Amino acid sequence: MSLAEKLQQDMKLALKNKEKEKLSTIRMVRAAIKRVEIDNKAPLSDDQVLEVILREVKQRKDAIQEYEKAGRQDLLEKEKAELEVLEAYLPKQFTEEELQDLIQETIQQLGVTSKKEIGKVMKAVIPKVKGKADGKVVNQMVQKLLS
Repeated sequence: MSLAEKLQQDMKLALKNKEKEKLSTIRMVRAAIKRVEIDNKAPLSDDQVLEVILREVKQRKDAIQEYEKAGRQDLLEKEKAELEVLEAYLPKQFTEEELQDLIQETIQQLGVTSKKEIGKVMKAVIPKVKGKADGKVVNQMVQKLLS
């Protein structure tokens, strides 16, 4: 079952079970997917759907940080609930150890020795961890391992 089909099925289930938060979040994601499909004039693959979901997750995380700074607890809770629903559609995330092993392996394969070559490492690692690790975390870990 494709990711888009799973979203459709979960939306129907949320509608039957009267889960308002989950229903509205799934509808929002499906609308974002539909916008991209219209722009591309073609249905999206699972990878492209995952990219849309990742973009929505990033927006939620950014909003959560801003609401925490502003002290808006009401909006904060709503964003956290949406984030929880969206994260259910992401692939299993890398653990810190798995990520560190992958980065060290990549550094050794590329023969990188200095911090000046962070770009090379990031360019090689990011496609491997797409959707399974946050880019900021990857960048911080690469910097730590190269220093």
